[in-house]
Amino acid sequence: MRERMLAGDLYRGADPELEAEMRHAMVLTKAFNDSDPRDTAGRRALLGQLLGSLGAEVEIRPPLHVDYGSHLHIGARTFINYGLMALDVAPIRIGEDVLMGPNVQLLTPTHPIDPEPRRAKWEAALPITIGDNVWIGGMAVICPGVTIGDNSVIGAGAVVTKDIPADVVAVGNPARVIRSVHDK
Repeated sequence: MRERMLAGDLYRGADPELEAEMRHAMVLTKAFNDSDPRDTAGRRALLGQLLGSLGAEVEIRPPLHVDYGSHLHIGARTFINYGLMALDVAPIRIGEDVLMGPNVQLLTPTHPIDPEPRRAKWEAALPITIGDNVWIGGMAVICPGVTIGDNSVIGAGAVVTKDIPADVVAVGNPARVIRSVHDK
């Protein structure tokens, strides 16, 4: 099931290997979320065990919520405010110098529209990629399969259902491009 999940194919999450990986992530996430904010080295060590990769000078304010953690990759100098929910069933790649407001959701899981396979607990996932120097406003939702280009801004509360090009501002539900970041 793990190979199917990572390939973006339908899989069942109730697989013993996947459940063990999720429990391991829950233990590390709880330790991070409960950690002393003054213990920056200890917190970084926990994130190093949890995440797929972690760039230099990354700051993540708890609480953090992940499915696996190991499929989440965060570039250098990125700041993530309180309450990130990164459902990393498929890879999530966050570039360098990214800013995320509170309660951002990065959601890779998908479910069949057809009720029968959904009832049978089949699911899939699509990766999310966030470029360098992106600013994502608080409570934004980034949906499965979305790529956000370098330097773009996603407005607070936006629901991003489609790719956003580089160097633009996108807002709304569903998010739409309203201007270039270079417009005065």
